[in-house]
Amino acid sequence: MTIGVVVGLAMEARPARPLGGVVATGGGTAAGAEAAAEELAAGGVTALLSFGLAGGLDPRLKPGHVLIPRTVLAAGQNFPTDPGLDRRLGGPTIELLLGETSVVASPEAKNQLWRTTGAAAVDLESGVVAQVAARHDLPFAVLRAVCDPAGRSLPRAALAAVGPGGKLRVMRMLAALLVRPVDLAGLVALALDSALARRALAERANRVGALGPSPVHGDPG
Repeated sequence: MTIGVVVGLAMEARPARPLGGVVATGGGTAAGAEAAAEELAAGGVTALLSFGLAGGLDPRLKPGHVLIPRTVLAAGQNFPTDPGLDRRLGGPTIELLLGETSVVASPEAKNQLWRTTGAAAVDLESGVVAQVAARHDLPFAVLRAVCDPAGRSLPRAALAAVGPGGKLRVMRMLAALLVRPVDLAGLVALALDSALARRALAERANRVGALGPSPVHGDPG
């Protein structure tokens, strides 16, 4: 099996290294993730994996909770993940993950989605990865970890910091902080929770080991 791994941000690629797949970065947008998944499919991968951080919708989920869903909900359609890949990743930990095309930033919006969809978590990549996998008849799975929990807002400064290629632009984030210094506490909390989530992903990836023989391409270092 040659697995294609789609991440949103450049910093999410490093924890994926032990899986041994071909990594493509979507740049923090659903459209970018779809293009990355299509490129991987065209390059001959035999499976797709959505990997990285996610937002909690279920208020019981804490930062660092590993997410392996049985199903991804995207564009009103359910996409079952591959049972064999799920087992290799450690087995499902949630029933449903929601793939959105825009960031869900506020606790109110997260609560509304949780109540209307029943999804435990949300991200920007898994939905489009599921759709690309279906178009190309490829097995797919999801390995993610909760970064921002359901009860917390994403600071505007954090949203402004994501640049081309999914890399963080520190100066732009600092400029946004000058405009909204109230975001500082939220940024600190987000940084701590992001580190916790990436550590959980790295630990799971190390435990799983290689899912395919291909090297990581485009590694951000």
